[in-house]
Amino acid sequence: MSEQLRSRELTPEEEKMPYAKYFYRDPAPPESEAMARMENPMDPSKALPIENLNDLLDPGYHDVEAGWCALPLGGLYIANHLKMPGVTVEMINWWFWWHSLEDLRYKIWFPPGHSGISVSDRDRAIILDPQTPTTHRFQGRTHYVLEDVGGPCAEKIAISFMTPEDIGFDMDRFKSPNVGTVVGGNGSSLMLDPPPGAPKFKSPAFMLHFIREIDGGIEFRTRFWMGYHILDKKPHYCLPKIAVIPPMVAKGLAIHNVLEFSNLRSFLPQIYHEEHDKAA
Repeated sequence: MSEQLRSRELTPEEEKMPYAKYFYRDPAPPESEAMARMENPMDPSKALPIENLNDLLDPGYHDVEAGWCALPLGGLYIANHLKMPGVTVEMINWWFWWHSLEDLRYKIWFPPGHSGISVSDRDRAIILDPQTPTTHRFQGRTHYVLEDVGGPCAEKIAISFMTPEDIGFDMDRFKSPNVGTVVGGNGSSLMLDPPPGAPKFKSPAFMLHFIREIDGGIEFRTRFWMGYHILDKKPHYCLPKIAVIPPMVAKGLAIHNVLEFSNLRSFLPQIYHEEHDKAA
């Protein structure tokens, strides 16, 4: 854990919030099988090419739903699969705009690794406008987060969330039961205190949480393509030719993803019940 994120203290104002209690809970333990799948790299031939992300709309599952690897043509790939009993699509759509409005809301998601979040004044106004459709309160918005994603130090990350159309999904097929909702967008990260020899460039990635309804809840089918962005509905490899992201970065992010979403599913139904009908 980086030094920037070691503190578990809240401000006096944060302590007064009714959901501060979630900050002090021990993070929910992940399933041992989920962690074991992230120990060693997967076969790169089983990775989903970013050009084929519409394959996620097919029924069933891919050969590898959880793992990480270096991609033959450059960049890194991460996949994760997590079931969330008792969680609904509505809860996910609510969470991804609600948590962006305060540092504390981001911290409680995963206290050991999440430190802060902000949005622009323009995006905040859109989020708070009751006329804004629920999904558009995060789709089209940019979150600026401070977190430890399993690398050598904490990172500042800008995540620009996109609509399914802008991601490039086939909207004729984008409906239940193929999909419930998606949370995806282009990210750019910068190390806060890089160790000697670490790359100085901003690292691009495209992140996708593909949420599908299942009996009794939902499932997250997460994919990261590190080194890529989607622009004008098409994927582009964005790293300079001389730039290389070490494969262990993918392992760190894969493990972080298991931990943060294992913790989120442990309290999301409860906090949704407590907070979703209050003023944002």
